[in-house]
Amino acid sequence: MNLTRKHVFVAGKVQGVGFRWAARDYARKIGLTGWVRNLPDRRVELCFQGEQEAVNDMETWCRTGASRFKVTDISVSEDSVIEGETGFEIR
Repeated sequence: MNLTRKHVFVAGKVQGVGFRWAARDYARKIGLTGWVRNLPDRRVELCFQGEQEAVNDMETWCRTGASRFKVTDISVSEDSVIEGETGFEIR
């Protein structure tokens, strides 16, 4: 299996609107592992890994999310794959 991992910071109306729970549910649905958490500066940080197509799908989801989220900025970088990581959690 050829895994890839991304580290993402999402800014906008993404705290207090269920973004982390929706991200976790979507990541699990498409078979990704990783985590999501709120940051003190009101952004949300995510790290996720899996097959390239699913990782790209999650990145697209982070940009568009659902109507209750208003993403104003996103920063994406490649990250090192973590061997043996299981599950997707809210931190």
